Amino acid sequence: MDNTEEILDLLRENARLSVDDIAAMTRKTPDEVRSAIKQLEDNGVIMKYAAIVNPEKDGEAKDKVRAEIEIQVTPEREHGFDAVADRIWRFPQVKSLYLMSGGYDLKVIIEGDTLKEVAFFVARKLSTLEGVRSTKTHFILKTYKENDIVYVEADKDHRQGVTA
Repeated sequence: MDNTEEILDLLRENARLSVDDIAAMTRKTPDEVRSAIKQLEDNGVIMKYAAIVNPEKDGEAKDKVRAEIEIQVTPEREHGFDAVADRIWRFPQVKSLYLMSGGYDLKVIIEGDTLKEVAFFVARKLSTLEGVRSTKTHFILKTYKENDIVYVEADKDHRQGVTA
């Protein structure tokens, strides 16, 4: 594992680690760590640092409606799927967009305030885009695990002990 991969693995696990902590863990100098992190940021490997928030415990996120949409598209000459994808990812409702293999071409994860808002977005914005042949919407009811983060807590025994 090279210098930057080791540092990247540590930051993937905990982006709040200090340069000094990373230096101690990798047996590098703080200047070497700072330089490696700057290189990762400048090269676009590290794009953003963000907090992972449990949507079930965040009042605002808890009330959001999320949907996964399967989209079949007609690829454009010389641009393939990229031109359609470029139009789709620009909508603020779109949280994730993937090119897929199998029975559909693109998978979109969107978020809205209500079922009606999500349905309106699919019917009026997404399905009417040039190149979109069909859509199939699946509403996300509960998230158990996402990006290696488990959101459900283990059942705890809340019974009190009995003494004799």
